[in-house]
Amino acid sequence: MPQFIVVTREGEERSIDADAGLSVMEAIRDAGIDEILALCGGNCSCATCHVHIDPAYLDALPPMSEDENDLLDSIDDRDETSRLSCQVPVSAALDGARITIGADE
Repeated sequence: MPQFIVVTREGEERSIDADAGLSVMEAIRDAGIDEILALCGGNCSCATCHVHIDPAYLDALPPMSEDENDLLDSIDDRDETSRLSCQVPVSAALDGARITIGADE
C-alpha cells in the first residue's frame, strides 16, 4: 500500500496510506482531508482538485492529457509540478511523495 505525505493549505503534513488504483483525489478525501473540492467528481472537468506533486516523482506519473493541461491553465498558482489529483492514480511510484494541495481558487 503506497504511502505519501499530503501538505494542506495551512502547511500541516499528514502521512496517508492509499490503495493502489484510487486516484490521489480519492485517497486524500478518504483520509478526511476536505480541502479538495473535486466539484466534477473526478471527471477532469473543473480543476478544483489541483495539487503540486513532489518534483522527484513527476517522471513516474502517467503523462498529462490535453484536457488536464487545458484545465490547469485556469489555475493562478500553476507551475511545473501542477497536476489534477483526479488524474493521478495511486501506485507504488508515489510511495514517499510529498503532495501539496493547491491554493484555494
